[in-house]
Amino acid sequence: MNLHPIQAGFFKLDGGAMFGVVPKSIWNKTNPADANNLCSWAMRCLLVEDGDRLMLIDNGIGNKQDAKFFSYYHLHGDANLENSLKENGFHPEDISDVFLTHLHFDHCGGSIIRSGDKLIPAFPKAKYWSNERHWDWAIRPNDREKASFLKENILPIGESGMLHLIPDPGEPEKNRLPSADFLPGLKIRFVNGHTASMMLPQIEYRGRTIVYVADLFPSVGHIPVPYVMAYDMFPLTTLQEKKSFLEEAVEKAFVLYFEHDPGNECCTVQQTEKGVRVKEIFRLKDL
Repeated sequence: MNLHPIQAGFFKLDGGAMFGVVPKSIWNKTNPADANNLCSWAMRCLLVEDGDRLMLIDNGIGNKQDAKFFSYYHLHGDANLENSLKENGFHPEDISDVFLTHLHFDHCGGSIIRSGDKLIPAFPKAKYWSNERHWDWAIRPNDREKASFLKENILPIGESGMLHLIPDPGEPEKNRLPSADFLPGLKIRFVNGHTASMMLPQIEYRGRTIVYVADLFPSVGHIPVPYVMAYDMFPLTTLQEKKSFLEEAVEKAFVLYFEHDPGNECCTVQQTEKGVRVKEIFRLKDL
């Protein structure tokens, strides 16, 4: 198995929204804001290469929205999904599986592209993976989360016939699927604080356990348990999920792979007198 970090670009979001009740005087030290209180965030995907399988985990914001939409999010930098794939020797037609942690626009927007007046899958030979509970949640969005679930990103996947839904995981203790459902060495963790049934891939790689932490831990700055985004639908659930995960991450020396941290790709964590904190920061290629 080979893992390839894929950079789908950078965008900006309000720093206060990203850190909830944490004061700016604290979070601004790790994620400095601009004059408009906006912080820069990555859209760092992950490509899992295993035999004839090539699985892309998340795919960024995409490029099919109009100028007004993009004006809210201030895309910047030279990185984009297609160029990052090309730099690693791959093309969208090579992708066999698109694994979507959840269906918020900054995670699944690259799934669908415009072709004339049609919306079509960006990865024409891929199976697109979501799960039953989250798909139902996303296509019937609540008023608070509606702006994150864009129908033009989601409905064309279902209409394409390429959508594959993982069964609802059921009870919280049954939060992993057998690795055989995807690739050898890949399991799924389900969390529900940020949104219903967000999926975190857990990958055995070079003798280490790597967890793609998506929006459970958007950045290194979110590792302290109370640092919970205002975007989370169920913040008390997020608190419990973070605490439980971090305890396990310390015990089992997990590697956390960050989707949104603008500068830090991976880290390990350790127990300190202040709680669980960063131990080492490094790049995936350094494992």
